[in-house]
Amino acid sequence: MLCVRIRRDQAPAALTLILIYGAFLCCTDASDYTEVLPDSFPSAPAEPLPEFQSEPENAFIVKNRPVKLSCKAAPATQIYFKCNGEWVNQNDHVTRESLDQITGLVVREVDISVSRTQVEELFGLEDYWCQCVAWSSAGTTKSRRAYVRIAYLRKNFEQEPLGREVHLEQEVLLQCRPPEGTPPAEVEWLKNEELIDPALDSNFLMTVDHDLIIKQARLSDTANYTCVARNVVAKRRSSTATLIVYVSGGWSSWTVWSDCNARCGRGWQRRTRSCTNPAPLNGGAFCEGPPFQRVTCTTLCPVDGGWTEWAKWSACSTECTHWRSRECQAPAPRNGGRHCSGGMMESSNCTEGLCARNKKVSLEHAAPPLDSGAGVALYAGLVGALLLCVILVLSVGILAYRRSCRRLHGDITDSSSALTAAFHPGNYKPPRQAPPDLTASAGTFRGPVFSSLQQSTLDSHHKIPMTTSPLLDAIPGLKIKVYDSSTMSSVELPAGLSSADSEIMSLKMSAGGPRDPCARTLPGEPAYSTSAMLGSLGGRLTIPNTGVSLLVPPGTIPQGKFYEMYLIISKWEKTTLPSEGVQTVLSPVVSCGPSGMLLGRPVVLTLPHSAQLEPPDWSLTLKTQTNQGAWEEVLTVGEESLSSPCYLQVEEQSCHVVMEQLGTYALVGQSVPPQPACKRLQLALFAPRAPCLSLDYSLTVYCIQDTPHALKEVLELERSLGGVLLEEPKPLLFKDSYHNLRLSIHDIPHSHWRSKLLAKYQEIPFYHVWSGSQRPLHCSFSLERGSVAVSQLSCKICVRQVEGEGQIFQLLTDIQETLPPHSPQPAGGTCLPSSQVGSYAFRLPTSIRQKICASLDAPSARGCDWRLLAHSLGFDRYLNYFATKPSPTGVLLDLWEACHQGDADLVSLATALEEMGKSEVLVVMTTDGDC
Repeated sequence: MLCVRIRRDQAPAALTLILIYGAFLCCTDASDYTEVLPDSFPSAPAEPLPEFQSEPENAFIVKNRPVKLSCKAAPATQIYFKCNGEWVNQNDHVTRESLDQITGLVVREVDISVSRTQVEELFGLEDYWCQCVAWSSAGTTKSRRAYVRIAYLRKNFEQEPLGREVHLEQEVLLQCRPPEGTPPAEVEWLKNEELIDPALDSNFLMTVDHDLIIKQARLSDTANYTCVARNVVAKRRSSTATLIVYVSGGWSSWTVWSDCNARCGRGWQRRTRSCTNPAPLNGGAFCEGPPFQRVTCTTLCPVDGGWTEWAKWSACSTECTHWRSRECQAPAPRNGGRHCSGGMMESSNCTEGLCARNKKVSLEHAAPPLDSGAGVALYAGLVGALLLCVILVLSVGILAYRRSCRRLHGDITDSSSALTAAFHPGNYKPPRQAPPDLTASAGTFRGPVFSSLQQSTLDSHHKIPMTTSPLLDAIPGLKIKVYDSSTMSSVELPAGLSSADSEIMSLKMSAGGPRDPCARTLPGEPAYSTSAMLGSLGGRLTIPNTGVSLLVPPGTIPQGKFYEMYLIISKWEKTTLPSEGVQTVLSPVVSCGPSGMLLGRPVVLTLPHSAQLEPPDWSLTLKTQTNQGAWEEVLTVGEESLSSPCYLQVEEQSCHVVMEQLGTYALVGQSVPPQPACKRLQLALFAPRAPCLSLDYSLTVYCIQDTPHALKEVLELERSLGGVLLEEPKPLLFKDSYHNLRLSIHDIPHSHWRSKLLAKYQEIPFYHVWSGSQRPLHCSFSLERGSVAVSQLSCKICVRQVEGEGQIFQLLTDIQETLPPHSPQPAGGTCLPSSQVGSYAFRLPTSIRQKICASLDAPSARGCDWRLLAHSLGFDRYLNYFATKPSPTGVLLDLWEACHQGDADLVSLATALEEMGKSEVLVVMTTDGDC
């Protein structure tokens, strides 16, 4: 009897061997092998224990999807799974067998599937686990346990981040506790829906507890933050936490004290500061304290001088006179008081005439007596000579007057060759431009005005007289008179003149003292005004280097009348600007007059503007100011009607207003949705004039409109303050996006220089820039050098609109070296004469203009009339305005003159006429010019 002891873990293999061995004994008789089998068998080589090449891994059941566990071992005769201490059914195993090519050992691999139901049916605290067991002849080997769990993720966060408001550069902690789940959720943070990566931005830090730390809050960290938790089952988002980084306001430096407001006696001075260093942002606290300070001041009153008593008479001189004197010392003029009027010396005859009588007697005795007939002949000769001189003077005056009249009427034919030459480029010679005569002084406004005009005409046939008068304060109740050249009688203008009219005419009524006959601008505001005496021949008023002009065509003023016309750019502190709500001022405020004057035909007012017309996102409106100071809309571009009182031609950098009513005008605009409009600005960098003796140094950046007038105003302001323009002004497109203008300074050599600013940048509020209603906007950067020996300064100044365009000034200068000041010529501000009178103001002679009008005014069935000319010249936006005029072609040519003030491109007009097929007009012009 065979007894075998079998271990439990070797039961399957041992049972198989016993069965095979028993069957062999049943089929064979033992006696048959007694002689064949040896007494002992040689021992086979020992087989190693199974070794796992792969073991089952932990797994999670997602929803109802089962998981697969697998393992592989060699050498292995059998491999089975045991889960939670129980053998898995053999039918649930998927077994694969292979032979290792290197070792020759048998490799077995087995897989099983575990379902959600199997895991849920397990009771107890222990998780569901499975283990792989492999057999070989040497024994068994067990793998590690693989746990199978059901995956899930709760919906609610244990702790969500909360919104906060923090100060700039403050540390911020945003806490997040993800929902409970298996496996544990991984956490990440989003900033405005973008993933935060601390490796890319070192200002962020994520803790092991999933909190987000912002080391130093920046303005750019103002955003919405979201905590996101995810595992293999789902992804959960926390509620959004809004973080606002605010900046509390800081005061700028105090301005200099203003002048004492009292001209005499006790008054006060004032200085101001603004809450812009930095400006409060995102709800930050406004600056504490007053924005201005006021102190009392005392101004010495002016004392007018007074004469002392006359001194005693001097001794009688050989001239039979004696003298006495007095002094202006009772009191002496002080503090700007007036000097005494009158003479300091006085003389008189000291002999009561006896001295003169004695001389006469002595002469009579000394000279031989004359015969009575000889005396009569002497007196008759003197009277005859006197009469002859009077007759000669009158004859010369009459001849000169007639000659001047003929030359005045012959100006049109003299200038007609200009256009003829323009149609023949090879023979074109520009007409001689004689400078305007400014000999008529302001004191000749009444009777002497016309006589001065005649006298100036006699002086030179190339000169047209005009006056340029200073602006003084208005005189109440002033009556303006215009002289008729035919009758020399005065005619009063209509009532209701504006304040600008009063300023112009007040000077005419107060002619006292000598005037400079060569003055070209008005002394009151010499750079921003001009005036001239114009008649029926018309003329052009131009304020140099501002782009502002007024074209007065021939026939605007009646024949024989002369008007003192003026053009003034209003200063920002002297007028209320026309912008309302979201509107912005695009041009200077310009007054032309006298207002209320009846015009025989439209005039053309040219204004520079700062609107960026490409792309066309603007709604442009022309406004006028009433006598009461209120602003009214005249027209909006694109919304013209038959009742529109004027026509507005808008070009890239200027606009031209064709109008029949003089007054005060300005151009405003606003964005047209959906795209925001852009406004052209200029950035000008100034510094103190060298040499700099102080340790303090400041750089000032002005932000102004891109118009010649605005740049000219800033240049004159800084020149008066001792500033120098360091670089050419830079352009900047400022968008209607409600974002501020930010200025910052960088790359300062800290070894020699120190910035006094507390903040990293300064900002100008959006509304201050966009409205255009502020004085020239500027920001200053205050620096301090380490010693007086430091003279080199290099830095960068960055000016940009937040989330918009910007410019950078690269500065490298020697503050002790006197640099030549930059004097940029403003665009559109060419230095033209301030006034041009008569035919000299126009490129198109009157005779040729009349022939063009006669050819094109009449309507043509083929459309080859003034309408085609308007289309060729680009003046066809609203043709109905021109159609209502007696001569549409004449108004078009006036507008063409205004648009081509600087270049006077006659070839373009000739080309337009030739394209229209008006060759007969060109032939007539050529013939007319030859004659």
